[in-house]
Amino acid sequence: MIKERMTPEELSQLTGYSRQTINKWVRKEGWKTSLRPGVQGGKARLVHVNEKVREFIRCACRITDEPQLSEGSANPNALNALLLTLANEMTPDEQKQLTTLLLREGISGLLQRLGIREHNEYE
Repeated sequence: MIKERMTPEELSQLTGYSRQTINKWVRKEGWKTSLRPGVQGGKARLVHVNEKVREFIRCACRITDEPQLSEGSANPNALNALLLTLANEMTPDEQKQLTTLLLREGISGLLQRLGIREHNEYE
């Protein structure tokens, strides 16, 4: 889940890059940061997630997801992550419409609309 401010560790978990790589991008791209409250030593920073950072996250997620998808692997965790990413990129109105569709027609109805499942295949 993308928050307003995130630690380099949280960004690394989202993108698959190391904390060091995230910190390098923070410096290189000049992303806005602030001190993390409650951490002594002054090194812990929070990255302010603006449009530049969101674009980095989207691109990084696409790069890490593409090899799994192109190999045709049936990894359920990859599908879960992809579906969550897609849902997070939808507008609130789109999320509401998709939720309504799923509640009304269920997964079978959605798969039929997408042409993945025949009408009477599992009835």
